[in-house]
Amino acid sequence: MNVSQGTARGKPEQHEPISLSRFVGYFLWLGTVGFGGPIALAGHMQQDLVDERGWISREDYVEGLALAQLAPGPLAAQLAIYLGYLRAGVLGATLVGVAFIVPSFLMVLALSAAYVRFGGLAWMQGMFYGIGAAVIGIIARSAFKLTKITLGKDRMLWAIFGVLAVSTAWTSREIIWLFLLGGVVAMLVKSFPVRARVGSAAGLFLATAVLPANSRLWEIFLYFAKAGMFVFGSGLAIVPFLYGGVVQGHHWLTDRQFVDAVAVAMITPGPVVITVAFIGYLVAGAKGATAAALGVFLPVYLVVVVLAPSYKRWAKNPQLNAFVRGVTAAAAGAIAGAVVVLARRSIYDLPTVVIAVVSLAVLFRWKVPEPVIIAVAAVAGLLLRHG
Repeated sequence: MNVSQGTARGKPEQHEPISLSRFVGYFLWLGTVGFGGPIALAGHMQQDLVDERGWISREDYVEGLALAQLAPGPLAAQLAIYLGYLRAGVLGATLVGVAFIVPSFLMVLALSAAYVRFGGLAWMQGMFYGIGAAVIGIIARSAFKLTKITLGKDRMLWAIFGVLAVSTAWTSREIIWLFLLGGVVAMLVKSFPVRARVGSAAGLFLATAVLPANSRLWEIFLYFAKAGMFVFGSGLAIVPFLYGGVVQGHHWLTDRQFVDAVAVAMITPGPVVITVAFIGYLVAGAKGATAAALGVFLPVYLVVVVLAPSYKRWAKNPQLNAFVRGVTAAAAGAIAGAVVVLARRSIYDLPTVVIAVVSLAVLFRWKVPEPVIIAVAAVAGLLLRHG
């Protein structure tokens, strides 16, 4: 399927055909330099592919965003894979998914090896002191833009958004039944109830990669597959979810190591859930990192590829569309709540408050690339902690 060459904001249509290599190259670039988590990354795709280049129509982007928010798993990766499917079917979805994920995976692999080799990342904590605060500003700005697109002026959707934002911020975790309830409420208010078609998605784990039977790698894969499939919309919200299983359940990491894992995710570009590769490396080396990354991303890929061929047909169903809008509002609220959860860990004194506020102000006032803000914040954190 060719990418729609629709326009946005009155810009002229693009008549130059976009090659698959150029399209995949964009996601390789985004996976290499894209900081700020799922909201920032989805915002980049909307700004770059829809508003500026016209490679994707606004309708296709919003439909992809709705699918990514409805289906479980990390939002940015799902959206990227869906857009890749629109461009070139399964091949496009596969190439885009690999291009988007591999750069940050390799970076995390290198940092994990250094962590194990040198016994810790003391310098990283200084960087994270500044980076964590700056990232809050980046996410807050992207969340503001994305919320305007997905919710509009619909009061009911804003009410669902508010409930999930408060519940996520209060409990530091995503409450799955509230997501489904948001969809049901929207469906009842806007249309007639229909029978949900979610059974097929629940069984997609069965078509996963082949790992050695009864091995630690299989255990790692299954755990992170479950973790990824029970996190809706935001890679950010996987952090409090992982803590219970990784530290308190399996005892794979100590509290200090888990904090370091979060720091690695925040200072590397690409999907935030790539932190699972760091955790997997500490448990079982490079093979463990690979198993953890496959556990999170492979089920997501399969969900998108299975649903995408028929998505445009059943997406037009008014009942299902109402359900999706309700779940989308719930996911957006959970993401906003996750910003609060992350802010509680990253902003805790005057310097971090200043870094977050300045970052947010700069982003609203000027078009400064996020990597520049991240780099400046990292230097500031090192100077403040070790100066």
